[in-house]
Amino acid sequence: MQNLRYPDLREPYAGALREAVQFTLAQTQPAGIIAAGSILRGKPDATSDIDLYVVHQQPWRQRVQKWFNGVPCEIFINPPAAIESYFDEELAAARPITAHMLATGFVVLNADPIIDVLILRARNLLAQPPRSNNLQLMMARYTAATQFEDALDVAGRDIAAAGMILCKAVSSAIAYCFVVHNQMIPREKDLLAELAVIDPKAAAAAQQCFSSGQWQERVASAGVVMDRIIGARGFFEWESAREFISH
Repeated sequence: MQNLRYPDLREPYAGALREAVQFTLAQTQPAGIIAAGSILRGKPDATSDIDLYVVHQQPWRQRVQKWFNGVPCEIFINPPAAIESYFDEELAAARPITAHMLATGFVVLNADPIIDVLILRARNLLAQPPRSNNLQLMMARYTAATQFEDALDVAGRDIAAAGMILCKAVSSAIAYCFVVHNQMIPREKDLLAELAVIDPKAAAAAQQCFSSGQWQERVASAGVVMDRIIGARGFFEWESAREFISH
């Protein structure tokens, strides 16, 4: 197929991307192919993979994980209608994963006007605040506060479970922080760095909670996160509006 474009990548990534594209062309009839991920952004980690987003006009979707030239690659094959539904779902969850891949990726193949439409929609979505109502925000705050309380409840009999739940509580609080500040939730690799922009003290406390080997230090640090972001460390009073249920 003609009109393929490739980014300037070093090996083994350049060879891996070309092999992945050829694999995709043999398996599908793509309207467009977009390569994304930290490798494409020039900031790969040791285990980074190539994300290959394939748009086609067939009524099926598929995900393929495969090695190419020694590099792991995740291939996402979707028709436009499915991608549009992902946009809506991810906007509601404040986690625009698909939009980020399409908006920031490198267009290897653009053989249909729908590719430009989807990329524009992705960029516009990333510029929007998350769609969270007051009830959703309150429930997110309640979840984080309850998880913190649950961690303390089980610490005396199962410290491993307590540590797991405590990490969930801090992670939930961090996610809430972004949404309440009208920002999309970043990918997990960037969460602490992005949190430091909003609340450096909360970010430092979260880092201490995740990295400390001492339970009391972890609890104290998590408490700082709860206080600064959630404003609660457990049960707090609230009530939702009445919802009328049709029979």
